[in-house]
Amino acid sequence: MSDLDEGGALRVVPAADERELADWRAVHNAIVPTAVLSAGEVRERAGRNRLEVAYLGGVAVGCSTVRPPDGETPAATVIARTLPEYRRRGFGTALYERGLAHARTLSAEGVETVVLASNEEGLRFALARGFTEVERYLLPGDTIPFVTLRMA
Repeated sequence: MSDLDEGGALRVVPAADERELADWRAVHNAIVPTAVLSAGEVRERAGRNRLEVAYLGGVAVGCSTVRPPDGETPAATVIARTLPEYRRRGFGTALYERGLAHARTLSAEGVETVVLASNEEGLRFALARGFTEVERYLLPGDTIPFVTLRMA
């Protein structure tokens, strides 16, 4: 049984104000330490993507990104991140399902996700939800690849 099943009060909100953007950034940077984002980069992403933060009480426990299709990728991209100490409680699933519902309104071409290859739990999460690997790539200067997965 998850914390959500037991009445845990997960609250998911758009990352709109400076506190929420900072919380989104902190979760992202903890989970993706190879691609740390600045406050300015997060503000820029918030202008083109849907960013949300998940709170348990007053503590940020996860965040999500939904990227609309663009010239390079006809699929919408959904990324759900949960801090390791809050995993396996239903929070990632809640973030993912919200993001997936929104992504489906953006693209008839499918849904993708991106996971840092060293995040084995994140890869298992995506594979368990029907995603299959389509690409691995390195950002300039990185040694750990990102994995792009597409919903089968």
